[in-house]
Amino acid sequence: MRVRPITPELLVEELAGRLAGERGDGWLRVAVDGPPAAEPGRLADALVDPLRVRGRPAVRIDAADFLRPASLRYEQGRTNPDAYYLGWLDEAGLRREVLDPAGPDGSGRILPSLWNAETDRATRADYLVLPPHGVLLVSGPLLLGGALPFDLAVHLVLSPGALARRTPAAQRWTLPAFARYADEVGPASFADVVVRLDDPRHPALVEPETVG
Repeated sequence: MRVRPITPELLVEELAGRLAGERGDGWLRVAVDGPPAAEPGRLADALVDPLRVRGRPAVRIDAADFLRPASLRYEQGRTNPDAYYLGWLDEAGLRREVLDPAGPDGSGRILPSLWNAETDRATRADYLVLPPHGVLLVSGPLLLGGALPFDLAVHLVLSPGALARRTPAAQRWTLPAFARYADEVGPASFADVVVRLDDPRHPALVEPETVG
């Protein structure tokens, strides 16, 4: 593997070009996976306009809008890293309302949000229809290695030290969950695009070595 430094602006352009170049008759379901400290939502947002310019309209989904109710998330306490790792995200809801409808045999009719974690109530959002040849960008932590059907995965990785430094004190209880994710799932070993973000001003692409 080789690590190629890249500017944040060029990273967005290269990613947008890669996604726009993915062929297929239907929609493209993309995970932008990373801990909150890596700000996966910011990268997903930055891809929307460049994709549109390239003829691939994009729809942004935040996994934070598909969390389970507080009674289930906090069943083992509010700061339990194992519960955060295994049970905060409503994977069934995200798959049912977003990923399956955007799949090869789907209707394209998706729900942009399901649950408001702050009010602990359903968002009651209206359904929308994905545009033809659209790109669905789903951002959030701990998205890979489970039952979620993505067509392409972008994984943002931080070293343990950088992750600890950039995670606010109130959220550092989640760090064991990300260590477990790296150990048990190893998303950096299979994601289609891996970006090192120890310093957000100086990202780097992790790429396989070319032969010959």
